[in-house]
Amino acid sequence: MKKHEDLVAALVKPGDAILTDLTPLRAHLLHMAVGISGEAGELLDAIKKMAIYDQELDIENVVEELGDLEFYMQGIRIKIDVSRKQILEYNIKKLSKRYGTQYSNNAAKKRADKEVGNDN
Repeated sequence: MKKHEDLVAALVKPGDAILTDLTPLRAHLLHMAVGISGEAGELLDAIKKMAIYDQELDIENVVEELGDLEFYMQGIRIKIDVSRKQILEYNIKKLSKRYGTQYSNNAAKKRADKEVGNDN
C-alpha cells in the first residue's frame, strides 16, 4: 500500500503548472472564490460564538460578513455574465423541485432535483 505522502506527491498539480494555466479570468474567479471562503468562515465564527459560547449575536458583524459575501459573489456573477436575479430564480426552481412547498427530511434525502432525467 502506498504511503499517503507518496500518493499526494504523485497526484498534486504542481504550482508551476497552475501558474502556466492561470489566465486573468481564472485568477479573478479564484480570488472571488477564496474571498467567499474566507468571509464564510468569518460568518461561521460569528454564529459559532452565539450558538456554542452563548454570546449575543453580533448583528452588525453578521451584516458586514453578509455584505462581504455579496461583494465576492457579485464579482463572480459579473465575470460569468449571470445576474443575481437569474441565480435566485434558478435556486427557487431547484428548491421547489426538491421540497415542493414545505421542507421535509424525506425530500431532503430524496433530492428530487438531482434524480436522473430531472432538469435542475
